[in-house]
Amino acid sequence: MQASGMSSPSSMSSSSLLLMTLQLGLLLCSSLLQLAVAKEQYHEFVVQEASVTRLCQNRSIMTVNGQFPGPAVEISEGDSLIVRVMNRGRYNVTVHWHGVRQMRTGWADGPEYVTQCPIRPGGSYTYRFTVGGQEGTLWWHAHSSWLRATVYGALIIRPRSGVTAYPFFETPAREIPILLGEWWDMNPIDVVRTATRTGAAPNVSDALTVNGQPGDLYGSCSSKDTATFAVRSGETSLVRFINAALNTELFVSIAGHSMTVVGADASYTKPYSTTVLMIAPGQTTDVLVTFDQPPGKYYLAARAYASAQGVPFDNTTTTAIFQYDGGAGSSPSMPTLPAYNDTAAATAFTTSLRGLRRAELPSQVDESLFFTVGVGLFNCSSGETCGGPNNTRFAASINNVSFVLPSTVSILQAHYSQQSEQQAVFTADFPANPPVEFDYTAQNVSRALWQPVPGTKVYKLKYGAGVQVVLQGTNIFAGENHPIHIHGYDLYILAQGFGNFDAAKDGLLFNLDDPPMRNTVAVPVNGWAVIRFVADNPGVWLMLWQNRLN
Repeated sequence: MQASGMSSPSSMSSSSLLLMTLQLGLLLCSSLLQLAVAKEQYHEFVVQEASVTRLCQNRSIMTVNGQFPGPAVEISEGDSLIVRVMNRGRYNVTVHWHGVRQMRTGWADGPEYVTQCPIRPGGSYTYRFTVGGQEGTLWWHAHSSWLRATVYGALIIRPRSGVTAYPFFETPAREIPILLGEWWDMNPIDVVRTATRTGAAPNVSDALTVNGQPGDLYGSCSSKDTATFAVRSGETSLVRFINAALNTELFVSIAGHSMTVVGADASYTKPYSTTVLMIAPGQTTDVLVTFDQPPGKYYLAARAYASAQGVPFDNTTTTAIFQYDGGAGSSPSMPTLPAYNDTAAATAFTTSLRGLRRAELPSQVDESLFFTVGVGLFNCSSGETCGGPNNTRFAASINNVSFVLPSTVSILQAHYSQQSEQQAVFTADFPANPPVEFDYTAQNVSRALWQPVPGTKVYKLKYGAGVQVVLQGTNIFAGENHPIHIHGYDLYILAQGFGNFDAAKDGLLFNLDDPPMRNTVAVPVNGWAVIRFVADNPGVWLMLWQNRLN
C-alpha cells in the first residue's frame, strides 16, 4: 500500500489568523448552551500480542486490549476523547481515527511519520481531540505498516444527548456494528515486508471476515465461531457497516431483507433502499433493516468487488448470521451477491447516494486540481531480482509522484521547523496537474509513462480556499477501482464516471444540490470522480489511495 500526500498551508497571513480567531470566538459563544451536555471520555489502549485461532490455525496477532477486533469506542457528538495508547508489542505503532476531522488537532490524526513519529515498543502516546459536527459510524485503526490488519475497532458517534435525535423515520430498536476485514494465514507484517523487499504484489488474504470471524463457508473450524446476531420479528435495527479490509472493496447483502441506507462516513444520507451495498476500504455505511421475514436464520454475506483484470484477489465469501427468536433450528438462507467483476452493480450503489440536506459547497473554486492515480513500475536496481513484471517493482503514484514516507521526523513536525530543516524532510512542489497529458484510460498506455518519480512532496493550500479535485484513474498496468481517503476533511462527491474526464461535458453532470459527503471516495475503474471541499482545517493531511498491487 502506497500513499500520496497533500498538506494545507505552512503559514497564514495575519488577516487569515484574525478571521480564524473571530470565527472561533463566535463558535464558542454560540456553543455555550451545548457544552453542558458534551462529555470527556478517557480510554486506555494496550497494543499487545494475543493468541487466536482462525482457519484451523493458532496465530499470535497484534491486538488492542487483547481483543480482535478491538474495543468499540461509543460517544455522542461534541464529546472529547483522551486515549492513551501503550505499546506492549514488538512493532512501532500509531492509531488513526479514520474520518474524524481533527479540527486543529492534527497531532492526534495518527499516520506514522506524517503527523507523528511512531510509538516505539515500550512507549506510549496520548491522543486528545473532540468529535464535533459528525454523527454516525467511523472507526479507528493502526496506521503503521500492516498492523491495521488486526488492530482496528468501531467509533460510534450518536446524536448529542438531549439536543438532537436520529433523523430517521423510525427509531431503531437496537444497533449492530459489523466490521468487515481480511485475514492472512501468516503474519501480515511479513506479507508487506516481503512485498516491499521484492517489489511484487503482496499475497492476497486467505479469508474475509465479519467481526473477526470468517464464517460458515471456510469449513468446520470456522463454522462454530461464525458471528451471530439475535434479532426479533418486526423490529428495525440500525446496522453499522465498516470496511476495515486493507485492499478489498466488498459487496454486502442480507438474505431475504432490504436495507435502507441512512448514513455514510458519519454523514446522513437521503434514505435509499437496496439489497446490495458496495463498501470500499475505509468506508462506513449505516442501514436500517426491518426484520420482517418468517422466523429463521438469514446469512449476511460479503465478497470482493475486484475490478482489475488479471490481478489476483481473495475470491472467498465471508458470512455471519441474523437469527430470529424462535428460528434456532432452521438452516440459514443465502443471499445472491453480484459477480466479483460486476462494475454496474458497484456503480448503481455509489451513484444512488445523496446527502440528506442541501450541500454547503464553497461559493467559488480557488484551487482546481487534477490528480491522476494509478500503478507504476520502478526499474529494478542493477544486480537485483525484483518480483514485478519484467523484473520491476510495483509503485503507486499520483501525478507520476510515488510518495516516500520520511523515516526520522514527521512532516507535521518538520512543517513547524526552520526552512532548511523542512527541506530535508519534504518539498512543496507536488504538481497540481499531471506532468504529461495522455489518454489515461487507453488499453495500451505507452511504457514511457509507467515509471513514476519517488519523492516526499506536498501541495500547499491557502486557508479558506475552495478546493476542487478531479481524481482520474489510469490504465497503467491495470485499471481498477481506487478508494481514496483524505485525512482531516469530509468531501462532497459531485460526480463520477468512466473514461477520461471532460470538463465541458462531464461538468454538466455535477450534483451541486445534494451530493453525498464522505471521507473516502471510490474512483471507478478506468474512470474519474470529482470532489470539492473548503480548506478550513490547518495542518498536514495525508491523501491515501489503495490498490491490490502495493
